Amino acid sequence: MAITQLNPSQVERYSRHLIMPNVGSKGQRALIDSKVLIIGAGGLGSPVALYLALAGVGNIGIVDFDVVDTSNLQRQILHTDADVGKRKVESAKETLIAHNPDVNVTIHEEPINSSNAFEIMEQYDIVINGADNFATRYLANDAAYLLNKPLVDGAILIFDGQATTYIPGNGCYRCIFPDPPPPGEVPSCAEAGVIGALPGLVGSIQALETIKIILGVGESLSGRMLLIEALSMEFREIKIRQNPNCKLCGENPEVKELIDYEIFCGVPVS
Repeated sequence: MAITQLNPSQVERYSRHLIMPNVGSKGQRALIDSKVLIIGAGGLGSPVALYLALAGVGNIGIVDFDVVDTSNLQRQILHTDADVGKRKVESAKETLIAHNPDVNVTIHEEPINSSNAFEIMEQYDIVINGADNFATRYLANDAAYLLNKPLVDGAILIFDGQATTYIPGNGCYRCIFPDPPPPGEVPSCAEAGVIGALPGLVGSIQALETIKIILGVGESLSGRMLLIEALSMEFREIKIRQNPNCKLCGENPEVKELIDYEIFCGVPVS
């Protein structure tokens, strides 16, 4: 149920938003009423979740089935040394509520796959992908498109990152990359590594994209992919045009339902 006015505590907490002409009371109420799903509570999911909670996004869902490991702490700022061995979704929820007790955090402690993606994602307005494997990236892309939901996507590896937003009707991930790469062709962060500050940068961009969509302000990255080369601190853009031959959103789509992407990408099914 949409709120009609902010309480005194919210007025104080979000005072820097309320004085902004393109946010104000109306925009803050939109943030509080919004429902956002974050896939992954790791390197990208951590800054995304924190900044959305701090901004007052009222309903945040987190999908993850992993546990906190010491090697995560170099970049996954939702978790601390005391959380090692704890389920990431539990650690994430505790951290977010500690930062903003007004936020409602729903945890989905399970791997997202072709059998549950629709059920989970249809509860939310916007989907954010923070996973670091192609199986989940293609799954999130296909499911978000088929459910007609915006998808804010990000990726990181070593010193390089990318971010974009897919709005149904304006292209999708398959317009650029029709199929996943062969198993083992592209390394994951666990295999090649990633500098710890990079997901903070890309995740913050994803959080900003999400906030702009909720507020209906500015220009999103829809139709554009932002490429980041951190070693040179160079930001480049490539255009994303809807491919009429796209397997998902083209004129004669082949992909009409979700498949077992884990097997397709050579990723072990958890």
